[in-house]
Amino acid sequence: MLVEREAELNTLFQEFQHAEKRQGRVVLISGEAGIGKSTLVSAFRIRTIAEGVDVHWIAGGCEALFTPRTLGPIHDMANELGRTIKLALDAAGNNQSVICSALLSALDTSKPSVMVVEDLHWADHATLDVLKYLARRTSDLPLLLILTFRDDEVDVGHPLTQLLGDLPMQATCRLALEPLSYAGVELLGQDSELSADNLYRISGGNPYYVHEIMNACSDRIIVPASVKDTVSLRLGRLEPCVRESLERISVRTSPPTYDFMDALFGDEAPNIIGQCVATGFLIETQTGVRFRHELTRLATVQRITPVKLRANHKACLRVLLEIGHAAALDEIVHHAAGAFDAENVLKYAPKAAEAAVQAGGHHEAAAHYATALRFIDNAEPGNAAQLYESWAYESALADQMGEDVIEARRHAITLWRALGRLDKVGHNLRHLSRIHWYRGDSSEAIRLADQTIDVLESIPMSHERAMAYSMKSQLHMLNDQMEDAIAWGHKALECEGELPDIETRVHALNNIGTAKIFRGDVSGRDDLQRSLSLALSHALHEHAARAYNNLGEFAVEFRDFKLAERTLLEGISYDNQNDLDAWTHYLSGRLAQLRMEQGRLDEAIAISESVIALENLSLTSKLPGRLVTSRAHMRRGDDFAENIMLDALSASIATGELQHIVPARLTMVEWAWLTDRPYRASEHMQRLLELSTNDRHPWNIGSIRVWANRFGFPPDCCSDTVSPEPYELELNGDFEGAAKAWDALGSPYEAALVRLRLDTEDALDNAAQSFAKMGANLGLQKAERLAEREGVTLDSTKKRRGPYQASRSHPLGLTAKEQVVLRHLSEGRSNKEIAEELNRSQRTVEHHVSAILGKLDAPNRMAAILRVQQEPWLQGKDTRTSRKTG
Repeated sequence: MLVEREAELNTLFQEFQHAEKRQGRVVLISGEAGIGKSTLVSAFRIRTIAEGVDVHWIAGGCEALFTPRTLGPIHDMANELGRTIKLALDAAGNNQSVICSALLSALDTSKPSVMVVEDLHWADHATLDVLKYLARRTSDLPLLLILTFRDDEVDVGHPLTQLLGDLPMQATCRLALEPLSYAGVELLGQDSELSADNLYRISGGNPYYVHEIMNACSDRIIVPASVKDTVSLRLGRLEPCVRESLERISVRTSPPTYDFMDALFGDEAPNIIGQCVATGFLIETQTGVRFRHELTRLATVQRITPVKLRANHKACLRVLLEIGHAAALDEIVHHAAGAFDAENVLKYAPKAAEAAVQAGGHHEAAAHYATALRFIDNAEPGNAAQLYESWAYESALADQMGEDVIEARRHAITLWRALGRLDKVGHNLRHLSRIHWYRGDSSEAIRLADQTIDVLESIPMSHERAMAYSMKSQLHMLNDQMEDAIAWGHKALECEGELPDIETRVHALNNIGTAKIFRGDVSGRDDLQRSLSLALSHALHEHAARAYNNLGEFAVEFRDFKLAERTLLEGISYDNQNDLDAWTHYLSGRLAQLRMEQGRLDEAIAISESVIALENLSLTSKLPGRLVTSRAHMRRGDDFAENIMLDALSASIATGELQHIVPARLTMVEWAWLTDRPYRASEHMQRLLELSTNDRHPWNIGSIRVWANRFGFPPDCCSDTVSPEPYELELNGDFEGAAKAWDALGSPYEAALVRLRLDTEDALDNAAQSFAKMGANLGLQKAERLAEREGVTLDSTKKRRGPYQASRSHPLGLTAKEQVVLRHLSEGRSNKEIAEELNRSQRTVEHHVSAILGKLDAPNRMAAILRVQQEPWLQGKDTRTSRKTG
């Protein structure tokens, strides 16, 4: 019986009608366990059959394995999706790009489809990435994509949260299922001898709890206080053989097939299935059986004694090993771990991890290796060393670099040294150096890199020695010692010439190219692009991420914003797709830096603070975001800016790297100038001038020279280097020319700063207007003080109506009405259609659309739609709230 869910059922049909018109929709069904998510989906399917709706129904689910099954739901759906997707899964090694393309092809048919993925809170990262890819393209497909999950198990740090935030707003409907009312419970329990008061009080309106309590309490006995007690009571009434059969099946997290049941129970399988189904615990499906509800299965598992639990896992493991299907790797590991079968855990966990890596699931790979480490005492020394090494590597890719990861690398080094494998000792020392760099300990990273080279130079030439040289090159590059970086990079390539190795070539080219372009040598861009292309073609995830990082950072810092826009968004998408959190967060910080350089301060803060808020990230992953946050808050004139500027400076100094120290000190200098407190800049300017002897970054040098000039330092400081055009123009006294050069680069904030030096009414008013538009209040206040000193009144500071509250709360200043228009615009509606919907004149809507395009810096409507889809934070606070409750 479907109770109090008619509205949601009707909504599903309304969304399906859009799908029939090739205007696909995503429906999120959320709620606590037992609230009726699966029941609602089942009712929807039954009704489509009853009404004769011609629809292709595809369903899959996620399971509560120790480690989520990689692309589990897609494997479940393979038969329904057809031969193309099965070939993609079998032949592509779980390559996501191939699977995504095959999925689109399978769903782009004349017949509408309903795809259901249940229990998404248990999904692996690869599945979430594939669903995100698909969800963003539903609007062009005859598809209704239904996703169910337990919202009480999804917090801010849960992987599912990012998918939910990335779904296209205009094509997404949220159905949050609430507990039944008293009247609903009364209706559901009308055949029970228990009072509605008791049922409602104990169940809390949860439909599943109501059913279980009714099944357990057919007479007036004491009502159990929990579902576990309820299930135990029901199981206790069964025949021992039936109860034991249910308990044995309950350790299976995925529904057992008929073949599995035959192998598990032998000739008695049909009889056992019939008895278990008759109890109401199991229901039959086309392929096998499943528990009526996941809570029932979990409650059944939890009542089993440890000895029996181990035996049940062992029985299921035996069957899986007999079947020997590759897709069951995750399940084999799950049951082997449950059976405390060290031999099979150590055999299959690494295989499952490798399969996860092929699908870009580095989180899942780390989890499989972690399972194997539970049985490390049973492993041979070489196998144990490799497990420590592999777990540490996969954990670091997921930006988990705590003491446990360092300790794992040390264990690996000790074991490899005892085995006489100095090549492996060097390999782990190199990675240990990398971890220390990420943690902000640059001196220890350098020491370990030197130790790596000493070890590897004591044995014959190997690709490990070549990589050690390339690591040395990388550390020089990160410390802005570009000539040394290029020399060590070429040394690595010379070794690679003797022992060809694609990883060494990619790594060294990355370092050489980055070192060159940061010295103004344009040929470095070709080296870096070549490194990226090789990394992508050979599926070297980490190295591709590094190339995106360095190319994106160069584009931002050298003010090639077109290249930056493309590279950063491509890089973040690639990193997300492959679980490369250590690079995702760093690149997001650089995207925030780009937005700040473009004068989009609110966006910069929104992006950077979303990274900073994440827990357990390494210092280096957070640092770009922290630097942006400190400078953007300072420019806005926020009261707390000084504290976060000092924190960012302290963290930057701890790294010992100019790439972080210079911008942190420049932020302090800029703040002192804007607030007319030159004494607060003295120490930082002195430090910057000292650093400039080692810093050959032309844009850093130009900035230092200009700030020295603004504070009246000797004009010949750093004069041995030609700075980029805007800086040279300002240093030569051509302030208007410098401002125009900054405008041409797309840096309105820098242009406004220069115009403050003109001291003319027009220039000051221009600067003030620009600062006001960006929300750069500290610059605006500086302009007003300069104007007052000159005795002029700025047009930009004359009293005018303030912005609406909705405008102030939106990252780009969109008013409430503009946000509504943007929502309709994103749905592809014309101005005429929007005007009719909002009961406004078409001319008014045209004005709104024009304002929206201007604020989004979008040349046309399509560009605005794409930008909103790619940058969900542009939807603003009010919009995000509506999506959560919609």
